[in-house]
Amino acid sequence: MTLKEIIGESGAVLLEGQPQQDITGITCDSRKVREGWAFLAVKGFATDGHAFIPAAKAAGASAILSCDRRALALCAANFYGNPSRKLKLAGITGTNGKTTTVTLLYRLFTALGYKCGLLSTIANYVGEERFEAVNTTSDPITINSLMASMVEKGCEYCFMEVSSIGVEQERVAGLDFNVGIFSNLTHDHLDYHKTFAEYLRCKKLFFDNLGKNAVAITNIDDRNGRVMVQNTKARIVTYSCRAVADHKCRILEEGFEGMLLKIDGKECWTRLIGLHNAYNILAIYSTAIEMGAEPEQALVAISTLESAPGRLEAINGPRGVCAVIDYAHTPDALENVLKTLREIAPKRQLICLFGCGGDRDRTKRPEMAAIAQKCADRLVITSDNSRTEKTADIIAEIKTGLDAEGRKKAICIEDREEAIRAALTTAADNATVLLAGKGHEDYQIIGTEKRHFDEHEIVRAVFKDME
Repeated sequence: MTLKEIIGESGAVLLEGQPQQDITGITCDSRKVREGWAFLAVKGFATDGHAFIPAAKAAGASAILSCDRRALALCAANFYGNPSRKLKLAGITGTNGKTTTVTLLYRLFTALGYKCGLLSTIANYVGEERFEAVNTTSDPITINSLMASMVEKGCEYCFMEVSSIGVEQERVAGLDFNVGIFSNLTHDHLDYHKTFAEYLRCKKLFFDNLGKNAVAITNIDDRNGRVMVQNTKARIVTYSCRAVADHKCRILEEGFEGMLLKIDGKECWTRLIGLHNAYNILAIYSTAIEMGAEPEQALVAISTLESAPGRLEAINGPRGVCAVIDYAHTPDALENVLKTLREIAPKRQLICLFGCGGDRDRTKRPEMAAIAQKCADRLVITSDNSRTEKTADIIAEIKTGLDAEGRKKAICIEDREEAIRAALTTAADNATVLLAGKGHEDYQIIGTEKRHFDEHEIVRAVFKDME
């Protein structure tokens, strides 16, 4: 592809190279430059790519482009042949439920016989081929490269998570979404956005940018559900578990083994549990219908689906103790999970083990403590990904959310593995022990070191010792 075709109407500035010369690859990382490639110098959030132009040239870059973030995304889309236009693309944004929703959509449409792609926090998939994911929303070059592979491998659908940071940093610019989905908006990422209003603005921008031929699917039970779509050009579709909407759902029965739902007047069994998952299932169903699936087929497929990894995963152990692993790392998510576990087993002791990430939104730490105190019988406060903060300092901030009663039923153990062992071995018979915050992650970041840490392995080892 020629430089002229790559640049198109992106607004990128050609610093070195000829418009008609052929380019065989593009990158914004000078360490990845190859002969015949173009280096796209971008002023990023932490560093200015223009400072690495000499390194890119030394590595053999054939051309140099100066780009802002939007230009980078548009150049990436152009280079890979605008693959999003050749797929039926659905993106979901919201604080909680993104990973579960896109993962289940990917599995649902695969079950319906379609070849699909997935771009998520846990992993990226091209058909059945798995690729590691680094961010909730990848950089534009990675996104378009993966979508180009999806097109090449015959995928018809692609389902992707769209983070507020990804929107603000223009990572999804130039993508042609057929469907945009809003799940909910609660407290998170204020370390980056600074204010809730700015966080909301970035989420809303995703819907503002949808085209007139797209569909905007929104949860109107969330107080920001209608705000999200008030300026969209897309056709609006609503879903609700409480109000009049285009698609409705209510829970008929619920237990640890699953839920019986009534969706648009038809009963459907799901292995997922909790009101928050009823919303996720309704979002999946609404999206499936708007993307062409038959209602009966969609409901049958939904009944076979299992949750995304690290989302309310239950592991049963000796003495009837049940460990539940969940990714809940925001106040709202933690409250949803604890309420679900309490409703399902109201007479069982409920223990909540959690921590908070370092170098991230500090304001949610006392909020999560207050919620855990309100909803659980015992608390075990420990580390999460402490990064460059001291775990003791993070725990001290968490504890400011506890009152005298909360401090009496809380213990603090910095080492998370020791904390898990303590929570499980001291639990009452038939207790439920929630391990919140890590979910699917198989690592812990302490300082700048990424260490192997898989809670599934730890729980099974502790249960074996308890036998």
